[in-house]
Amino acid sequence: MKDKAGALHNVLTPFKKSNINLTKIESRPSKKKAWKYYFFVDMQGHIKNKKVKGALKKLEKNCTYLKVLGSYPSEK
Repeated sequence: MKDKAGALHNVLTPFKKSNINLTKIESRPSKKKAWKYYFFVDMQGHIKNKKVKGALKKLEKNCTYLKVLGSYPSEK
């Protein structure tokens, strides 16, 4: 995402609109470029869920890089 006011809010809006609970957001500095950051987001929901798929598609449009590191079934 571009470094500007409200960028993180705008990128995460699809999760709110899809009622997907974000349980953790963590930023890490890029090792390649100064003042650039990666964001790691944990959420409730599975990659096969229709709402999660839709939110990730919208998220991808607003990110310069998106990678799903894992998707696991809930214990419920």
